[in-house]
Amino acid sequence: MEEKVDKILIVDDDEDVLLAAKMLLKRHIKEVVIEKDPRRIPFLLNNHAFDVILLDMNFSQDTTSGKEGFYWLEQILERDSQAVVILITAFGDVEMAVSALKAGATDFVLKPWQNEKLLATLSSAARLKKSYKEVSQLKQTSKTLQADISKAFKDIIGESDAIGKVFKLIDKVAATDANVLILGENGTGKEMVARTIHQKSLRRDMPFIGVDMGALTESLFESELFGHKKGAFTDAKEDRAGRFEVASGGTLFLDEIGNLSPPLQSKLLTAIQSRKITRIGTHQEIPVDIRLISAANMPVYEMVKENAFRQDLLYRINTIEIQLPPLRERMEDMEMLANHFVKMYANKYRKSIDGVAASTVSKLRKYPWPGNIRELQHAIERAVIMSDNNQLMPEDVFFLAQKPEADVSPEPDSYNLEDMEKAIIRKVVSKYEGNLSKAAEELGLTRASLYRRLEKYDL
Repeated sequence: MEEKVDKILIVDDDEDVLLAAKMLLKRHIKEVVIEKDPRRIPFLLNNHAFDVILLDMNFSQDTTSGKEGFYWLEQILERDSQAVVILITAFGDVEMAVSALKAGATDFVLKPWQNEKLLATLSSAARLKKSYKEVSQLKQTSKTLQADISKAFKDIIGESDAIGKVFKLIDKVAATDANVLILGENGTGKEMVARTIHQKSLRRDMPFIGVDMGALTESLFESELFGHKKGAFTDAKEDRAGRFEVASGGTLFLDEIGNLSPPLQSKLLTAIQSRKITRIGTHQEIPVDIRLISAANMPVYEMVKENAFRQDLLYRINTIEIQLPPLRERMEDMEMLANHFVKMYANKYRKSIDGVAASTVSKLRKYPWPGNIRELQHAIERAVIMSDNNQLMPEDVFFLAQKPEADVSPEPDSYNLEDMEKAIIRKVVSKYEGNLSKAAEELGLTRASLYRRLEKYDL
């Protein structure tokens, strides 16, 4: 058998048929369950999951009409609409076969059967059952993703002028198929904005596929984005569609696109321009229909001047550009955001915390938030866990990058160079309240170099 059947149920009133079938099939199937009495079918279905059911058309009470077979077929399908049932009978009645298929049977075989033909029929039935499972899993996955996405939209919160401009741009661009480039610091919510654009677009019922370009190695780039054919390289054990192909009809989100090396930028540009991709190991071009949204936390315009990012690629990806404001530029939204996260984590950790005290909001507004919304979210989560109050109080909130109270630098905990570099960067960024241009100048770095280090150390 080509397609494996793990578990099969055979129901027939003829013990010789049951034994013969079991002897044949146990060499090919992991578990073969036989049953003489069809009245036990409900019990068996309630206690077992079968890949295929072989069901006799005629039992001892009525040996020619097939009525009992149709009755039990109906009972099976009522309990499992995706059950794969093959009806068997000693009478080759074509009309009965057609009626059985119309009633929901997967196939129809005659007995005595030819062994090879029976095995081929079961293999086809197994493929059908596998496809049922895959479709069911895809539907459940889609439903879960949509629920997660809808929940995520509610987290784009704010009433400030800065975030209001973003909302207006989203509404304008969403209904089009224009390529969008989202720029902003780490933690400002770039992926959330991309998902919102997709959900408001005409492609909302099609896939939203995200790719972290910064995490792709040179060797994995083409395989991940364009796919490969089985045997194209050592680990290519099966055909695989790339992200472009999977996203076709929907939206492809390329996050941290500024991290791509020049050779990979060239390959990406070719795919975007032609709207065609070629899987590794083939020469066949596959057309793709995607809505492209990209995001970067690096200064891509400065990178173009430094020849670190292709200008023609930048033109392709930013038909519309959305600049997300850092949290320090939308402090009017602080109270709303803080209360939102308090409610979220109070529910999660079952804490009786009603909201954020005014003095706490004042403290939150004085901090520069170099990690933006993501840092605020983590800070509120920590505070909710540690708080014993009915409201979140100032003493509950701890900032990871707080300014030192004295100019005297304490002895470092570690002389590891990376640890020291991380601590120095955090201190300088905090000193200039998140102004990365001034921080980069004091550190003797370009903004692009500082961005790379912030990304590296997750600051």
